Amino acid sequence: MTLDTRIDFIYLSEQDMIRAGVTDMPACVDTMEAMFNLLYQGDYRMAGPNNDSHGAMITFPEQSPFPHMPKPTADRRMMAMPAYLGGSFRTAGAKWYGSNIANREKGLPRSILMFTLNDADTGAPLAHMSANLLSAYRTGAIPGVGARHLARKDAKVIGLAGPGVMGKTTVAAFMAVCPLIDTIKIKGRGQKNLDEFVAWVKATFPQITRIQVVQTLEEVVRDADLVSYCSSGEVGDPSTYPLVRREWVKPGAFLAMPAPCSIDAGMERSDVRKVVDNTGLYEAWFDELPKPAHNHVPLVGVRFMDMIAEGTLDAAQVEDIGKIISGDAPGRLNDDEIIIMSVGGMPVEDVAWGTVVYRNAVEKGIGVKLNLWEKPVLS
Repeated sequence: MTLDTRIDFIYLSEQDMIRAGVTDMPACVDTMEAMFNLLYQGDYRMAGPNNDSHGAMITFPEQSPFPHMPKPTADRRMMAMPAYLGGSFRTAGAKWYGSNIANREKGLPRSILMFTLNDADTGAPLAHMSANLLSAYRTGAIPGVGARHLARKDAKVIGLAGPGVMGKTTVAAFMAVCPLIDTIKIKGRGQKNLDEFVAWVKATFPQITRIQVVQTLEEVVRDADLVSYCSSGEVGDPSTYPLVRREWVKPGAFLAMPAPCSIDAGMERSDVRKVVDNTGLYEAWFDELPKPAHNHVPLVGVRFMDMIAEGTLDAAQVEDIGKIISGDAPGRLNDDEIIIMSVGGMPVEDVAWGTVVYRNAVEKGIGVKLNLWEKPVLS
């Protein structure tokens, strides 16, 4: 018996990823929906004791005896995010990234990401790929999945804080599932980013006929059918996180929050429906973090975990989007229901979209074929 021990894999640059369809948002939304079904069924694994961890993160101390150790500047971290996903995917993978907000001064993205996709049986590499677009599109697609099931069918107005990459992909996902959208209200920090965002909207979605730049979060939220906060910022004090007040929120609004967010007492009330991408993810964060956990991970779903610990929220009131997608829980109950969804980001999303893009690349002959070995020296 002759064994074939040769292992080849493909390298996909950012341009290769684009040619293989990484920016196809409607397909990404559909892929994320399929991923959530598998998540709800339990056909997946992530890291940590509960198999739901976001990943393993390296942070840096305020004071170090080593002069060349990186300083803990804003968004300074390095992280590995591994996962396995079953179903029709049946692949594993890990995203690795370094993040530093000071990168922008060098003309670089805040985070620089790579993703390795592996055969789930042997562990052999299938692809090593540029992952900034992979990550941006899978993150933006999650609010789109939420909107497909939880937004009003007649949603027309988006309110967005943060005109960066995450803001663009979130808008693209909303546009993929809510065909009547014709208005967007946008709040940003710098005129350059706002100008670029407005130009992008006009070029990409000509059906949006009204673009309004606003100055406050209240203006973002008021009268919006779909709301998303997509701006980054300092973590540590929830009173400084972008706030949602209940009095601002239109009856029937759907809010998807993939970035720092605080909510007032009115939004914490039980008549505001609270949805997360995966309860286990937030439970893992809560177990790993000092308390209150929202001080350390600024997502609104982590605030839900703090509320459960405080006794101000029943754990049963936090719903998983996968349960809603599967039909085991209802979608929107009525036209006036206010629903807020936390978007945490999970490595199973990278595995799902990375697998689809990899298979597209193989089918189209995209990428650089690399050899790991003909025969391993050590076996």
